[in-house]
Amino acid sequence: MHPFTITIDGPAGVGKSTVARMLAKELSAVFLDTGASYRAVTLAAMNAGIDPADTVSVLEMMDRTVFEFKHTGDVLKVTIDGRDATEAIRQPQVTENVKFIAGQPQLRSQLVILQKQFAAQFDRVVTEGRDQGTVVFPDAAFKFFLTADSKERTRRRHEELTAAGKEIDFAVLHKQIASRDASDKNRTASPLKPASDAIGINTTDIDARGVVNRMLEVINAKNG
Repeated sequence: MHPFTITIDGPAGVGKSTVARMLAKELSAVFLDTGASYRAVTLAAMNAGIDPADTVSVLEMMDRTVFEFKHTGDVLKVTIDGRDATEAIRQPQVTENVKFIAGQPQLRSQLVILQKQFAAQFDRVVTEGRDQGTVVFPDAAFKFFLTADSKERTRRRHEELTAAGKEIDFAVLHKQIASRDASDKNRTASPLKPASDAIGINTTDIDARGVVNRMLEVINAKNG
């Protein structure tokens, strides 16, 4: 087991990244955004003209591509073959296609290795994703699973994209999120579900600060 790992899982738009960053800062831990690794591979495939659903071609592309994930402050910087892709991996087109990468067992196993290697460098890690507590870090010290109403999740993601200067229709975004939810829950490889010992938190009516406070209460109560 990693010395001190906290996992935060849940579907898109529940606030995993925001909460994970805040919690990591509170605990002087490193934040690991695992979704960035899936997005990076998706973007690299798209840029290379490869169908993200073509697993064999994606695997070959991964073998000849250098992906780097570096922790800078509370941000995970992503580079693909030396080029900064931190912002590009958040594009709606990447979001639409990442399900093809996430749904393939061979690709997931490769990315899980990368995630574990990254975490092994640090004493304290707060990681967020969809299978962190169930597959990647099953022995984590604390596991949380966030949920929220789908309309609220869409509103948050739409606000985030708009603030970043990316325009997308709310209805289209809601449909994309619903599609990703279905894909995540029904895939055979590491389906989206809470770990048996995960603590669930519904974030629909709670802001990020409130969620972090609840997590800290749980952590502090156990650590005395």
